[in-house]
Amino acid sequence: MNQAVSQRLTELLEEHNMTQYQLFVKSGVPKSTIHNIIHCAYDSVKLRIIHELCQGFEISISDFFQSPLFDEVNLEP
Repeated sequence: MNQAVSQRLTELLEEHNMTQYQLFVKSGVPKSTIHNIIHCAYDSVKLRIIHELCQGFEISISDFFQSPLFDEVNLEP
């Protein structure tokens, strides 16, 4: 799941043509947290953090999870 969140965050940064710093400014999520999510440094990412990142991207949480990355077949048990 962490890898899927990491990949999705990377995709959204590219889609929105944003840097990690720009996302930090728009979302309020510390740059170190964004970096750690991208590099899978956490055992799990809190939904609250994903919500704040979504606010920075101006998307809904459901938009965040609307990706084949989160299809059951792509997630490790």
